[in-house]
Amino acid sequence: MSLYEASFRVKHECPYREISEHHPDLTIREWYLSDCQVVELTSPGTPADELLDEIGGLGTVLHRSVDESGLHVVTQSCLCSLEDSIIERFEKYNTLYQPPTVHRQGWEHYSVIAFDESDVRALLQDLEADRDIEVLSKTAITEQQIPHSMLAPVGQLFEDVTDRQMAALRLALESGYYEQPRKTSLRALAEQTAVARSTYEEHLRKAENKILTNAGQFLRLVTTTSTGDPLEIERNRQPEQRAD
Repeated sequence: MSLYEASFRVKHECPYREISEHHPDLTIREWYLSDCQVVELTSPGTPADELLDEIGGLGTVLHRSVDESGLHVVTQSCLCSLEDSIIERFEKYNTLYQPPTVHRQGWEHYSVIAFDESDVRALLQDLEADRDIEVLSKTAITEQQIPHSMLAPVGQLFEDVTDRQMAALRLALESGYYEQPRKTSLRALAEQTAVARSTYEEHLRKAENKILTNAGQFLRLVTTTSTGDPLEIERNRQPEQRAD
């Protein structure tokens, strides 16, 4: 089976066109989650006050730092601006969008994969109707699997995980609970919160269970073509079957 990959850039009116045109050294990377956009903005050097003011208007600032490497900002905003968006057109033409969208110097850069070359052609013709577009590359991919990163959208991995469960998991991760050897205990983690140890542990275990369950479908896809048996599971099953 052959896959077809296309990379292109488009220019049209959007919240990020003007800011990326005014600040040519700024790079904007945009991810779409189930209910929001997460945007990362980076720029070398010390940012001007004008740039910081414009970034503040893009959404809720989750992180901002300025050091010797330059500016790094992460923002979050709602999906209300995505109605009739280019993402919906990708779905219309059966193409798989590869995030993130990269905005630079007034252009939006996209990469998609399709199972039929005609879908790529139809998508590009549709986009040409209402925006400037430049095709950067269009190639056939043979005997190659779809990149694993495309199989596991972040929103699906964290589906049904509550805010408290997410907070419990993050605290454990950042405190070294999952390192070997462990750097903390459940009791020490719970003492940093306002809940009892049993309650904290319940939040943590539920978060672990839901995320592993959600990841299971992608794990099966990733390993479905594997012919190896590194844990020798099948070898150990054979004596049991003979005994039966």
